[in-house]
Amino acid sequence: MNFTELLAAVRAHPDALSVPSDWAQGRAVFGGLMAAMLYEAMRLKLGDERPVRSLAITFVGPATPEVPISLEVEVLREGKAVSTLLGRALQNGQVVTLMQGSFGAGRPSVVAVEAHPAAPITPLEHAAPELPFIQGVTPAFMRHVALRWAVGGLPFSGDTSRQMGGWVRLRDIEEAPLEAAHVLALVDAWPPSLLPHLKQPAAGSTLTWTIEFIQPAPPLSTLDWCRYVVETEHARDGYGHAAAALWSAEGELVALSRQTVTVFA
Repeated sequence: MNFTELLAAVRAHPDALSVPSDWAQGRAVFGGLMAAMLYEAMRLKLGDERPVRSLAITFVGPATPEVPISLEVEVLREGKAVSTLLGRALQNGQVVTLMQGSFGAGRPSVVAVEAHPAAPITPLEHAAPELPFIQGVTPAFMRHVALRWAVGGLPFSGDTSRQMGGWVRLRDIEEAPLEAAHVLALVDAWPPSLLPHLKQPAAGSTLTWTIEFIQPAPPLSTLDWCRYVVETEHARDGYGHAAAALWSAEGELVALSRQTVTVFA
């Protein structure tokens, strides 16, 4: 199943769906997909089309591929402009992912502050070739996502740069407008920003993730390349704190992201 088909499965059967093993990230389902599915379940509960402003996600435990997952969403409050929702992904009766979502309609305002310019990176035509999917080496879900490195080092390269990133888009997907669910997959496709600091393989994962969406969203396609840069702001005791952003190829800000990550080395 590709990304579009999995989102359709959420809309059809949010109370009982399974994720194929080719969307695994180690022993767990790819976190960006878990977030995208919970977001899609939230959208089903909204009373109108107010856009998503922010999501706060906690990966409580690993969701196992090929095992039924149930998505539950509670509307905490639906005001005149802002809706606040709480989502849970459960597996075997245990919560594996929690998400709080804030959706808000636009309103007239005298305040307007432009985004900082996009971080400079190597142009797409000069960036490294697409990172290949290698069975048993790269995570299984990487067959569905294309990455082209342009900033910092690869995981386990011993590169101690604070920044990492490059170009990203989805593979194996039909052309359609880029939605927030796709953005979640694009941002989380990148490995934890601490991994390039290591000189040999070790496990690392996201513990908490907050992502904010720029509205109105730039009109992008699921086939468009986007640019991504993350900066590690602090790391110690096996935890790291990183801030990232996703832009269009032309430098339009799409989303702002913060993650607390763990590394077992």
